[in-house]
Amino acid sequence: MIPEEPAGIGQGRRAALAVLASGVAVSIIYALFSSGFGRLRPDAVADAVPVRTPPEATLAVVSHDFWLTYLPAGLERSGGGAIEPKGAWARFGSGDRFVEAQVEPAADWASYRSRASVLDARATTVRGRPAVAGRHPGGGRLIVWPERAGEGAWIRVSESLSRELVAIAASVKGPVGD
Repeated sequence: MIPEEPAGIGQGRRAALAVLASGVAVSIIYALFSSGFGRLRPDAVADAVPVRTPPEATLAVVSHDFWLTYLPAGLERSGGGAIEPKGAWARFGSGDRFVEAQVEPAADWASYRSRASVLDARATTVRGRPAVAGRHPGGGRLIVWPERAGEGAWIRVSESLSRELVAIAASVKGPVGD
């Protein structure tokens, strides 16, 4: 049989031991965090993490109410004009690389989609609108979509810029309310 101690004496020892253990734990945690243990050195971060620089902002106007805010570097405007009654097109290129953009009248999406020549077409979206992407009969890649009521748009890129097609289409801007 274990003799009983006077009431309250055992509890004081346990409380003191708990405070002491808590103080030791706090001291160890503080020492670990203040020592820098586990932190990457700035020179190690530069070597370990590749830094991706954003592309330069490029404003490429196709018409008064349709423009691109992203074009791959090194492309210059090399053509364009009006499409009657209400539309426009523009070509940007250098060497064998090019981007063509066009906005034109379209009665509705079904008729515009059937009028567009897209080989190996697959459904997708551009800025929340239905779209069709595929190959252009004249070469390169193409994406076609209804820009707004009564207007359709498409962007064609050379094969060398095929990875940039979606980024260029996503960069299309128009007036507020489009």
